[in-house]
Amino acid sequence: MVIITDKCVGCGICVKNCPVNALKLVSVGEKKRKAEVDDRCIECGICVRVCPFSAIEKPAEPSPEATVCTSCPVQCRIPEGRTGACKRYTNEGGTLVRNRKLVLNNEKCEKAYPPSILQKPLITGVGAGSNYPCIRPAPHIVSDIRDGVEVVTVVTEAPLSYSGVTLKLDTNTYIGEEGDPVYRDNKIVGLVETEQYGSKMIAIGGANLLTGKDGFIVARTIVELANGEEVTLKVNKKITVTVQHGNAPIINGVQESVMRIGCGSATIGLFADRMKEAVDECIVIDHHVVGLLSEHLAGREVGLTWTGVVPNATRSSAGRYFGEHGEGIGGTTIATPRDAIKSIDMNLAKPGMTILVTNTTGEIYEMFEVLEDGDVKSIPMTDKAMELVQTITNNCQQSTTSVLYVGGTGGSARGGVCKRPVGITEAVHANKAVLTIGGAPAFVMPGGGINFMVDTGKVVNKAFTWVPTPATVCPVEYTMTREDYEAIEGHISEIRPVEEVRKEFEG
Repeated sequence: MVIITDKCVGCGICVKNCPVNALKLVSVGEKKRKAEVDDRCIECGICVRVCPFSAIEKPAEPSPEATVCTSCPVQCRIPEGRTGACKRYTNEGGTLVRNRKLVLNNEKCEKAYPPSILQKPLITGVGAGSNYPCIRPAPHIVSDIRDGVEVVTVVTEAPLSYSGVTLKLDTNTYIGEEGDPVYRDNKIVGLVETEQYGSKMIAIGGANLLTGKDGFIVARTIVELANGEEVTLKVNKKITVTVQHGNAPIINGVQESVMRIGCGSATIGLFADRMKEAVDECIVIDHHVVGLLSEHLAGREVGLTWTGVVPNATRSSAGRYFGEHGEGIGGTTIATPRDAIKSIDMNLAKPGMTILVTNTTGEIYEMFEVLEDGDVKSIPMTDKAMELVQTITNNCQQSTTSVLYVGGTGGSARGGVCKRPVGITEAVHANKAVLTIGGAPAFVMPGGGINFMVDTGKVVNKAFTWVPTPATVCPVEYTMTREDYEAIEGHISEIRPVEEVRKEFEG
């Protein structure tokens, strides 16, 4: 890397961020320091991106003794005997070698999977009721023989103050920034969470909101969402979001249709060969990563070189640009396909060259022709260009809303299971006891307590309710062998044959 000493102020930000410790600050005079780079540099460009004074530049060509890594878009230029920024590959005599052998078996997971006889509860906790205070045995403790082994299921409907739902909205449409408050009837019930791939995330509830002054509306919102009902929310009291498990989200009155195939870069990576056959250049708009075909590694793979087109976004790496969040196309600030083209270098581009601009679902698109002065004009879509955007759309999934109930049964809710509360916690984490929610498999988070999440679409219908403590009421089942139930000091005298309970409730 090239240090522009006149611009360097010696702040040290580049030194802190260098993944291979190739940068340091050196004294250049009284009370002055400048950045200096040594031969460990792999030209990953991180220092260029983090320097607030534009005091570092990446050389146009790699050092002759360096080998360019193509395992990701960064394209580290790795000297002999050095590793790249990710620490995965080492340059050995000009060949990049993976510095860890292929792992054939995960020994840590040998005991991670419970026996098949425990993976389904004998009965569910839906309709079981609750025994309060928790010192009492659970409402139903039943047993049956499976594959010659006696299995026990303990069920209850547990009031959980530590609970909420996480909403996954399959959309690129802008709904707000991370941390923005989410309202229902002008009361805060949650917040916008960190976005996941192709989806916006909203967290509703949690102990602090449930026990706050508006806890009742929070509890009602959690339960209605978990039970598959339609709920309308507002982000920042501005953006209206209507959600229901299994249905596409409705944002500001517009129902989403399809979920993006991937970010702009991924779309190019998937269809670069078809893009080359359809147009000279392609820009895929996406607020995460805007893709540029000719500069992208996938474009190079199919024989393209950069056309001189510059997208209206901030360059990250070859053919990959960061878009800005906004209410435009693909959740960006780009209002029209034309706005996606920032400039064209006519030293590289040619008049008559065609550019296709599309979003990651193939729903918004327009084709342009490059003019002699470097401007562009809109032209009709060709058959091949239409076939390309239709291929993108056909490879997208239908947009939907998913509701994950998140709770914790690590407190008093364990009392009805056994006389040694920590015993059921240990059994769950050791996969000796399997936790299910309303008959559905749950993911138990590692660490202390029994914190879990479950797909409400797999739970028995209308399984959740709430009590005005306030708390949500969740159907919980623990299934284990009788031997393990005895080991945690379970309520053995309360065990009933499952057939006896079935006959009682089936009439």
